[in-house]
Amino acid sequence: MSVYSPVVAGIPALPVSDWQSAAKLIEHTLLKPDATRKQVAKLCQEAVHYGFHAVMVNPVNVAYAAALVRGSAVKVGTVVGFPLGANLTVTKLVEAETALREGAHELDMVMNIGALKSGQRVLVQTEIRSLTQLAHRHGALLKLILENALLSQEEKILACALAADAGVDFVKTSSGLAESGATAYDVALMRGVVGLNIGVKAAGGIRTAAHLLEMVDAGANRIGTSASVQIVQEMGAPANE
Repeated sequence: MSVYSPVVAGIPALPVSDWQSAAKLIEHTLLKPDATRKQVAKLCQEAVHYGFHAVMVNPVNVAYAAALVRGSAVKVGTVVGFPLGANLTVTKLVEAETALREGAHELDMVMNIGALKSGQRVLVQTEIRSLTQLAHRHGALLKLILENALLSQEEKILACALAADAGVDFVKTSSGLAESGATAYDVALMRGVVGLNIGVKAAGGIRTAAHLLEMVDAGANRIGTSASVQIVQEMGAPANE
């Protein structure tokens, strides 16, 4: 079992000077509902080849991905309560526990968006804290997906504050499935609320090196994207043959 470290979890990213340093920030992502085993295998092979931080896969593919990247530095991430966040807390806990036992190192949980917008702060924070504590017992990280496209600025600030108080490792901009994804404005806002001891993950619509660098400049120290290979190749990485 890995050892949970809040310092490692939240340390700001070093300047991105080349494709290798960019790759270390990237979670190579495949969350399509029709993702096949062949596509998951390709995702994992690319992650190992380029040195991406992690692969991010649907829960059904966690054990398969964990077997494929075993022996490498690549982590396995998966999603909880995805993509709506409207599951009961007990459902999210069971989903998270199963994923952790099957080899997930990092969990991206969608916040209960409706509860936040209804003013149910205790419910929202209790759920976040329960999932965070579960992840930490397994030596894993918990990232909270806010889905910023659905929130007002005040709600984004509140969500970040509740998440930070609950002990999360990262706050994340979006699921990638809403009407809009990561923006530099939101990343900077989130970083301003959570400070330097919690990570900020930018995800949703990041498809170019320029966009990745914009997110890092705004305060992101993790990037979720399905365009990982294109991005690092744009920055000078050799083709994966």
